[in-house]
Amino acid sequence: MPDFCASLWPEEPTPEHLKNCTECGLYKHGSRMVWGEGKPEAPILILLDNPGAREDRDNKPFVCGTRQTLQEAANQVGLKVEDLYVTYILKRKPIRAYDKEQTRKICMNHLKQQLQSKQPKFIVCLGNIAVQSFFQDSDVDVKSLRGKIHTVHGYKTTVAYHPLAVRRRPNLWPYFLEDLKLVVENGVQ
Repeated sequence: MPDFCASLWPEEPTPEHLKNCTECGLYKHGSRMVWGEGKPEAPILILLDNPGAREDRDNKPFVCGTRQTLQEAANQVGLKVEDLYVTYILKRKPIRAYDKEQTRKICMNHLKQQLQSKQPKFIVCLGNIAVQSFFQDSDVDVKSLRGKIHTVHGYKTTVAYHPLAVRRRPNLWPYFLEDLKLVVENGVQ
């Protein structure tokens, strides 16, 4: 949409008692913890794999390709900024090799705390890593789960391709819109 302009969403501060978390080991990578952004009380929780590299390097959020694509698609299906809250499986950006399975398992504890406090009406997992981590099944993928509503950990959940995959493969754009429309059609607004 030519008249659409993505914007920087406010970042929710990391809870004080977790800012210096060392449990998963990602603090050794030198990246800061990013708890989430958007409206913390929003009905829709968007789940991504981890914060981006540029955001981490500059120690501040910016409107990256992931955010631009997500915001443009949300706008096209009629979702507003106040409908959405974005968070991550890993709260820090990994910058070198790490034990992926163990780290994700540890970091899922933070996500579970977020879900208990936020109680979103709907969760949208973007990309295979977020899907596999949240569904706790390394054999599932977006392609086989998209287009349907699932109940995961007691939450209505759907899945969609990662916004960066959509940017790289424009043929995925209609599916991305379809998956966000599914949320709208199921009474989140």
